[in-house]
Amino acid sequence: MFSDERMGDAFLPALARMPKGSGLVFRHYALAKQERRDLLKTARVIARRRRVVLLLAWPVRESTTQTRHILKAASVHNARELIAANRASADLIFLSPVFPTRSHPNGRTLGRRGFAALTRLSKVPVIALGGMNARRARTLNGAYGWAAIDAWL
Repeated sequence: MFSDERMGDAFLPALARMPKGSGLVFRHYALAKQERRDLLKTARVIARRRRVVLLLAWPVRESTTQTRHILKAASVHNARELIAANRASADLIFLSPVFPTRSHPNGRTLGRRGFAALTRLSKVPVIALGGMNARRARTLNGAYGWAAIDAWL
């Protein structure tokens, strides 16, 4: 499950019902820093109780000193951001957009070659995002995995 500020804390009841071994990617980028930390603390308590993996997606420029014992996932779109994610000790990288998406059909994409080139720079596993489905995922070099929204609808 992904969460963000549009949900407020409405994701917490769903988190409390998630099965053991599932996961939450906590985003909430637009919240004030302290509000984000407070909500993360609540989510962390629930995730531990349910044995749900909690991934913190954070802006690489933000300090992560208060996030020990939480996996940190960085969203990356180019080499500069990937290098910054490496320096910030990201545990996982979401690299996008690999292909055009329904929400950004004419946006600039990495394509297969761009994706492969960037994954070679990464020190940690890279998850492919953007126009992904199972068929496209099989054609990528360097992907640890893939994620999507539309592919599951």
